[in-house]
Amino acid sequence: AMEEDEPELAAGLEAALELAPAVQAAIEQVFPSQDPLDRADFNAVEYINTLFPTEQSLANIDEVVNKIRLKIRRLDDNIRTVVRGQTNVGQDGRQALEEAQKAIQQLFGKIKDIKDKAEKSEQMVKDITRDIKQLDHAKRHLTTSITTLNHLHMLAGGVDSLEAMTRRRQYGEVANLLQGVVNVLEHFNKYMGIPQIRQLSERVKAAQNELGQQILADFEEAFPSQGTKRPGGPSNVLRDACLVANVLDPRIKQEIIKKFIKQHLSEYLVLFQENQDVAWLDKIDRRYAWIKRQLVDYEEKYGRMFPQEWCMTERIAVEFCHVTRTELSKIMRTRAKEIEVKLLLFAIQRTTNFEGLLAKRFSGCTLGDGTVKKPEVPPPSTNPFLEDEAGTETDEIVIEKSDAEKPKKPKAPDNPFHGIVSKCFEPHLYVYIESQDKNLSELIDRFVADFKAQGPPKPNVDEGGAVLPSCADLFVYYKKCMVQCSQLSTGEPMIALTTIFQKYLREYAWKILSGNLPKTTSSSSGLTITSLLKEKEGSEVAKFTLEELCLICSILSTAEYCLATTQQLEEKLKEKVDASLVERINLTGETDTFSIVISNSIQLLVQDLDAACDPALTAMSKMQWQNVEHVGDQSPYVTSVILHIKQNVPIIRDNLASTRKYFTQFCIKFANSFIPKFINHLFKCKPISMVGAEQLLLDTHSLKMVLLDLPSIGSQVVRKAPASYTRIVVKGMTRAEMILKVVMAPHEPPVVFVDNYIKLLADCSTDTFQKILDMKGLKRSEQSSMLDLFRQRLPAPPSGAESTGSLSLSTPTPEQESSRIRKLEKLIKKRL
Repeated sequence: AMEEDEPELAAGLEAALELAPAVQAAIEQVFPSQDPLDRADFNAVEYINTLFPTEQSLANIDEVVNKIRLKIRRLDDNIRTVVRGQTNVGQDGRQALEEAQKAIQQLFGKIKDIKDKAEKSEQMVKDITRDIKQLDHAKRHLTTSITTLNHLHMLAGGVDSLEAMTRRRQYGEVANLLQGVVNVLEHFNKYMGIPQIRQLSERVKAAQNELGQQILADFEEAFPSQGTKRPGGPSNVLRDACLVANVLDPRIKQEIIKKFIKQHLSEYLVLFQENQDVAWLDKIDRRYAWIKRQLVDYEEKYGRMFPQEWCMTERIAVEFCHVTRTELSKIMRTRAKEIEVKLLLFAIQRTTNFEGLLAKRFSGCTLGDGTVKKPEVPPPSTNPFLEDEAGTETDEIVIEKSDAEKPKKPKAPDNPFHGIVSKCFEPHLYVYIESQDKNLSELIDRFVADFKAQGPPKPNVDEGGAVLPSCADLFVYYKKCMVQCSQLSTGEPMIALTTIFQKYLREYAWKILSGNLPKTTSSSSGLTITSLLKEKEGSEVAKFTLEELCLICSILSTAEYCLATTQQLEEKLKEKVDASLVERINLTGETDTFSIVISNSIQLLVQDLDAACDPALTAMSKMQWQNVEHVGDQSPYVTSVILHIKQNVPIIRDNLASTRKYFTQFCIKFANSFIPKFINHLFKCKPISMVGAEQLLLDTHSLKMVLLDLPSIGSQVVRKAPASYTRIVVKGMTRAEMILKVVMAPHEPPVVFVDNYIKLLADCSTDTFQKILDMKGLKRSEQSSMLDLFRQRLPAPPSGAESTGSLSLSTPTPEQESSRIRKLEKLIKKRL
């Protein structure tokens, strides 16, 4: 029975040792262990197998059992020690809890005692301070009452004195007394409910009204609005009256100023009536001379009568400006047909000079917010649109390309009086705009006539390709017009002037630049190889003469300068015009026009050199390449091409020395035009023998070297060609070399030839492959089978044609290539 219960007891013990997963995780976190016996999923069988993996290991079973028993005894000892140690824990905990409860009760009692004592202290303080607060309130009220009584006494006495002094016109004493009475009366604003206080306030207001009427009457008597006779000079009474007016209602002061200025300018309205001769624009100087005399007269007679802070001198000048603007506007509307541009500019110049004089003399503190501001002065430059515009407009101007290193001048101060009178001329500025339109039209016609009379510029290596003088004259005139117009108006007239500028920029581009470009002809001279052999060194086949090439380069340089200066003109116009009109300034169309002139000029140069090389390429395609028996020096057609390049390119480079980027464009466009044309003529060379292909490959390499050296050919200063140009030449001419290498390769077996073609050219076009077969002189039946094989061997379409091409250029020569190609390469190396 005991044996049967043992398995159940073991199962019960095992079940009792199973712990919840959370408990087990906590135990592992507190007591981490790597012992397999401590694992929750302990397996006795696996553990025993670990201890005794083989039968031989059972030999030390007794030693293992002894170690386990020793470990069990140690665990029992540890458990026993822990259990005994926990025997008195509960009793100690209860004792500590009781002690804590007693300490809390004692602390609570102490806090309650402190709170009671604090409440008693607070009540004691309140009792002590209650009487002090009452005394403070009483003192404050008593002080206020005494102060109010003193103010009341001062107010009552002041009102009586004010009324008495007003009757006696003692304005000097009234000015000081009235300000004090008004200040004292402000203290009684909250006591206006008291009848006596309200009565004193009404008496003060009545005295102020009486003073105002009395002062106005005194000024009317001293300066009557009717009659032209004026009193001999100001009185002390009026000077003191002005001090009183400062304290009274501001309307009294404004009325005095208005009447005085009106009376002071009454003579001006009579002298310069609309029907008077001196009222017209040609005598506008007399208006400004009159006000200058009046201001001097005012300073001598009345300068001390009015307070300085009234700025009466400036007020008289400002009112004069307003009246003058109104009168001039009226008379110009009536006599608009009599306004000429010279008369208008004369009047505007005199007016702006007078406004500048006012700015030097006065601060502009009496002006309103609607005054016109003077435009900002731009940074200095020798360029017409980057030059200091504060100087004389008729000065000689030297035009340079760049002046970024020059220091900028400080911004000129604003003129608060700018436009206060001259604004009346703005509606009539169409006369000025029409005049500038006419002047610019005559200027363009003069440029055209001068160009025809002087003819194209003489060839000069040192000065060739310079900007045409007419270009500088045009932009200098533009600059002068822009500055002049911005001084007249920064509104719609500037937009109208911009439209005129745009019109004549386009006319200059087409009449002076494009209109004088040499015209190309469609005739071409087809030269044979015989004529090339007979051609003397130095003979010219180019369409354009040396003078025409210099003219094209000069027009290109001029168009480039016009393009850059037009962009600066647009920026300056935007600075001058009102902010609300900036978006209407746009010279993009004009810059595009000059860009077209530049492009056409470059294209003419390219076409000229290209056309000069055409006869040589035609002669190349007409040669009997299947009859060439040996490889010699470069062919005559190569010599002819090199000759034309050496004749034209140095001239173009020297004449475009100031615009290097466009010379680079010329080189790139010529390479993009010549190389495809050369390859097309290569395809026309058919059939080609092996020796003929070798000769063509040698010629192609010679042309490649010349093209790589083209930007600096014939120059004493050797510069490295731009990388963009070098890539174009290397890519194009290497393709021509690969075409010839494919032609030289044997076409048997066909599979090797097709694969060789695909590797060298990476061209999947059947047309190109057909041309290669024609160059080799294959029969139609052979070509048909070759084409079928080519279509079968074509690879999948590449993702990037350029990358494939670049790889093919570096592909080594296949083993199937004949030894004759190797010999040709050695020959080329020897030539180099």
